[in-house]
Amino acid sequence: MTADETSDQPVVDAHHHLWDPALGYTWLDAPELAPIRRPFTADELRVELAAHRVDRTVLVEGGCCRPDEVPRHLAIAAGTPEIAGVVAWADLTDPYLPDTLAGYRDLPGAGALVGIRDQVQGRDDPDFLDTEVAHAGLAAVEAAGLAFDLVVRVEQLPAAARAAAAHPGLRFVLDHLGKPRITAGEAGLAQWRTAIAPLAACRNATAKLSGLVSEADWAHWSVDDLRPYVAAAVELFGPGRLMFGSDWPVCTTAASYGRVLAALREALPDDLTPDETAAIFGGTAVATYRLEV
Repeated sequence: MTADETSDQPVVDAHHHLWDPALGYTWLDAPELAPIRRPFTADELRVELAAHRVDRTVLVEGGCCRPDEVPRHLAIAAGTPEIAGVVAWADLTDPYLPDTLAGYRDLPGAGALVGIRDQVQGRDDPDFLDTEVAHAGLAAVEAAGLAFDLVVRVEQLPAAARAAAAHPGLRFVLDHLGKPRITAGEAGLAQWRTAIAPLAACRNATAKLSGLVSEADWAHWSVDDLRPYVAAAVELFGPGRLMFGSDWPVCTTAASYGRVLAALREALPDDLTPDETAAIFGGTAVATYRLEV
């Protein structure tokens, strides 16, 4: 069953990026990322969306980790009807974070701002989200009425669960299912499932079925590699707290936009109802990010 066959509601890609490496995306300097070390524009994105019948998207900060990315992304969203929301970068340790977020609200196009993301995956401390400064930052995000995207490694998932439990009024969105070590086989699956279960038990946490091909073997992955993770996510979160994300253009290291979308459709359990499938391909993103579509 395909997303566009399940419901009249829009199909939403809840996670993609746009960037120009000349503007500070130094993580793209890694040799293996040479194929995506170039500008990716909204015009290219729109071609992919039209080709695969995706109606709306959420543009997520791309690891630039500079506040000047925020007005750029808001301007792109203002000029791209398909982009219904922007998840902007902010530093949870910023002592002036409430003022920083208020400043974001004053930018042109700020109506598209729906969430905040810190690059927690790049922090060495697996328990960073347990720290007092992180909790203060999360409280500021909640007070601003925004969602918080969790981009974390598997070993950071326990602290993420404790943070979600400590801030029940904040909408947490787990990116890429917590980046499971798919190439590690059964050991990676077991480690991830144990780590993600406490976060899934938090009703204020949702998760994106995104980024999985990038955690698998780029050259040799198959849908069967992804299926156990998708099935476990459906079991633990329920389809009403899951959402599709392409992670384009990062995904193109391993698969095209269309192949990522098709792989998720194939990996989902066969017994989902049309309403459950529609939630994954749009409804959850609309509700969680409060998108106007």
